[in-house]
Amino acid sequence: MRSLSRLLGLYMLTILGFDALASGYREVPVEMTPVRLSAHAYYVRGGSGIATENYGFISNAAFVVTPQGVVVFDTLGTPALGAQLLETIRSVTDAPVKTIYISHYHADHMYGTQAFVETGAEVVASNGAKRYLEGEVAQQRLQERRTSLSPWVDGQTRIVEPDRFIQGEEQFTLGGVTIRVVDVGSAHSEGDLVLFVETDGVLFSGDIVFEDRIPFLGTSSSAAWLEVLTQMQEVDVQAIVPGHGGAASDPRKIASLTLNYLAFVRDAMQQAVDDWIPFDEAYAAVDWGDYIEYPAFLEANRRNAYGIYLSLEEESLQAQ
Repeated sequence: MRSLSRLLGLYMLTILGFDALASGYREVPVEMTPVRLSAHAYYVRGGSGIATENYGFISNAAFVVTPQGVVVFDTLGTPALGAQLLETIRSVTDAPVKTIYISHYHADHMYGTQAFVETGAEVVASNGAKRYLEGEVAQQRLQERRTSLSPWVDGQTRIVEPDRFIQGEEQFTLGGVTIRVVDVGSAHSEGDLVLFVETDGVLFSGDIVFEDRIPFLGTSSSAAWLEVLTQMQEVDVQAIVPGHGGAASDPRKIASLTLNYLAFVRDAMQQAVDDWIPFDEAYAAVDWGDYIEYPAFLEANRRNAYGIYLSLEEESLQAQ
């Protein structure tokens, strides 16, 4: 009878479509495999689609394992994914999670932080993230995701604010591994961090770099973003992990999609603004052939172009 009851229980879990993680969060039916990049650096890779696809697992997260503890970079897009990330880390090491660096406060990179709260880890973000957290967009996005990513984002989901903010950069050594975290300012978001595992030569870029899909521009400063990307191409690394897409060893190659795309959209929209061409007309006249086949083009490209058009229009008016 005990075996029969157990089988019935398993059957019911299958019908419901999820199991329960040890943390109490629902298990997400996605594969999350830790990819080892070096002696200490790992990452997990999300899908290439839009934010609500693949149960919200569309971004990357990374972690650094040392004998004295673990440093995490981003926590993914739902508390359940964060719990699964924590279990993935536990499959590699039992060392305590010491610090969580959030590359930027966009939903697909930080809702998972809630699952790490009980670890006691310190949460750190860029100083610029304060603007996002103090604005209306943070709560508006959370309400939207409670619908679009239900039940993985629900009424219990909350935004975990950082324990501290950094401006500039900080460097430290943990368990013999030297790590440098740099606040690159307002580029892709209000405030972006990148993390460099100096001992291993591995760079975690966050959404400064997109690979295998059209970048999401959102509240970005495209001119500043292009400047950061240009500088990043000169960095000597063994591996670079983007915010979306697969890791690579050549920073010039992996940064090229984001850099070329930003430059292309800016140039096209700048010409339209200079010639006083309405946005709809300008957008329709652009040949998007180099980018139209990339994932998220239909969902992101027009919005990206319009955001840049408005920002360039504002810059033009301020210059007069």
